[in-house]
Amino acid sequence: MKEMINFTVGPVQANEDVLKVGGEQVPYFRTEEFSNVMFENERLVKKFAKASDDSKVVFLTGSGTAAMEASIINTLNNNDKALIVNGGSFGQRFIDLCQIYENPYDEIKLSVGETLTKEILDKYNALDYTTFIVNIHETSTGVHYDLDLIRDFCNKNDLFLIVDAISSFLADPIDMQNSKIDIMITSSQKSLACPPGISILVLSSRAVNKVYNANVKGLYFNLKIALENAKRGQTPFTPAVGILRQINTRLKSIDENGGVESEIKNVESLALYFRNNIKDLPFKLVTSSPSNAITALMTLTASANDIFLELKDHYNIWVCPNGGELKDKVFRVGHIGHLTKNDFDKLIDAFKDMQKRGLI
Repeated sequence: MKEMINFTVGPVQANEDVLKVGGEQVPYFRTEEFSNVMFENERLVKKFAKASDDSKVVFLTGSGTAAMEASIINTLNNNDKALIVNGGSFGQRFIDLCQIYENPYDEIKLSVGETLTKEILDKYNALDYTTFIVNIHETSTGVHYDLDLIRDFCNKNDLFLIVDAISSFLADPIDMQNSKIDIMITSSQKSLACPPGISILVLSSRAVNKVYNANVKGLYFNLKIALENAKRGQTPFTPAVGILRQINTRLKSIDENGGVESEIKNVESLALYFRNNIKDLPFKLVTSSPSNAITALMTLTASANDIFLELKDHYNIWVCPNGGELKDKVFRVGHIGHLTKNDFDKLIDAFKDMQKRGLI
């Protein structure tokens, strides 16, 4: 495969230290040494998520959707009613999960790129909801919702809060304690910049209690079993050992190089650099409240999918296409992973060359 510059939102480019670990033999994992790696992974994830000391972390071998599904089946039942923000493909995924497991829900249906406002939330005050579910960064459109607004609404209505931060963690600020988040979800292939295959749930003490009181009719996604095994730094089933070791390398690197604030500041600076340098190109931002993680662009003169293909086939650049009704309207440029301003200069030059050639 040709060497490409990767501006997608997962898998993203990894640094050399992470790649080196990926090239090593995968060790046996039922050992004290691997348990210590897992304890360190938990400590650093909690630190970066600003979770409480009594919170717990579960590492699942599966994509981010595995953690989304686990959060539903371990904390909701027919006595609950969820309010779900549905602003795109990933909000819809929570709808699909609640339908599959027959959990009662209502949805806040938002249009493409629309942000969540107090006026919208006020319509749902003092109703019979027990749970609020949101993809804090709706990756399909780039919109990032206001966590303070959501926290205040959930506090007022005493709601259990599930936040999918799969593409937002380490790109946008998140503080589980301040925002009173009960479950935060992320995964390995986004801002962690490791291969796909591990999803992560950070559980508040309230979430842990819910898990232990749940009647889960399943084995692999039963978080009670995972929590029991995590007490000894292990997982109940064979995990993606190599990826967990790469995650450990990445987490330690972040911690040693300024911590989560420095990591987020770097992603933000790349996002602003890119957005400031495409103002004269025939694109429009999809949302007025974008995440640092990606810039979603609506095309004004050409098919978004054609732009994706042209960049891939003739410039050795990957951007992130969309599917469905957005396929020809919107493409996305990621700012996460091992990227530099020089990489973005190459992408911007490619756009300008395409413009000269009459392709955009």
